[in-house]
Amino acid sequence: MLPETGILRSWGVVSPIYHAQSCSSGYGSWEIINTYQKCLEHMRDLNYQLRQLCLKNRDGSYATQAQRLWLLSLIANQLHELGYRQLEAQSLKPKHVEALTQHWLTEELAIATIKNRVSALRWWAMKVDRQNVIARINDHYGIPHRQFVTEESKAKTVDAGALDKVRDASVRMSLELQAAFGLRREEAIKFIPSYADRGDKLVLKDTWTKGGKAREVPIRTNAQRGVLDRAHKLTGRGALIPANRNYVEQLRIYEGHTGRAGLSKLHGLRHAYAQQRYQELTGWASPAAGGPGSNTFTREQKTRDTEARLTLSRDLGHERRSITSIHLGR
Repeated sequence: MLPETGILRSWGVVSPIYHAQSCSSGYGSWEIINTYQKCLEHMRDLNYQLRQLCLKNRDGSYATQAQRLWLLSLIANQLHELGYRQLEAQSLKPKHVEALTQHWLTEELAIATIKNRVSALRWWAMKVDRQNVIARINDHYGIPHRQFVTEESKAKTVDAGALDKVRDASVRMSLELQAAFGLRREEAIKFIPSYADRGDKLVLKDTWTKGGKAREVPIRTNAQRGVLDRAHKLTGRGALIPANRNYVEQLRIYEGHTGRAGLSKLHGLRHAYAQQRYQELTGWASPAAGGPGSNTFTREQKTRDTEARLTLSRDLGHERRSITSIHLGR
């Protein structure tokens, strides 16, 4: 069985031989014509061993496994770029963790992104019985605590002109769903209109959502219905992920097309949905969108604010009401 081209590239395959074939989408598809074993001969030891570690330890959902596979691929490649060559999975040392974390902090990555990468490192260390090479708390590496109350709005919109620059129809549709319903990226990519659309609400499968918990999102407006109608027209009874792709492949296509269209920080679509929904529920703008702060609320306003945040917490799939402060402020 031949490995996927995207996975091979990310896992340190230096020189596989490809054969280009045109396909109906117009973008072209790549078919690997050398054997799996020959490709592995060009794969760096660390990349290969971490890949095998992931295949032998299938912890979590399929999405979690795919994300971990990708993160460890990235980590292996970055270690190579930082000058740590000829490493093996059992070779992980404190200096490698220090080098990676300082590299990520220098890149000014989001705190949540860095913490996700450190979690992948901890998983790797645990599976090779080297837990002690990683500090138990992130403070040791100077990783700041995540800020759960926003000081400025991170809301983002994508207008028709920006959407037109995204050439893949499924990616465009995912972006529309993110904006219309506040869906996470993974939820919008895995979306199956014929399953999710229940008339007055969306039902999201547990395999689409963060934490593996199914949830419902109300369908409230004609604009939302219009987005769903377009999704039905695009997919029929199928999914937004075309039949010839899996989630990881579609995620890379999403990232590629949005990047080429100049779109970034698209989690901001979820922030915009939350702020719009909050104003709809309370009658005033959220603090992050320029509205009054909770310290100025009357007793009645505080009650309405609490109820709105609880509703939004359910709509957005958050475990805690306090997380809504990331989108809305306090």
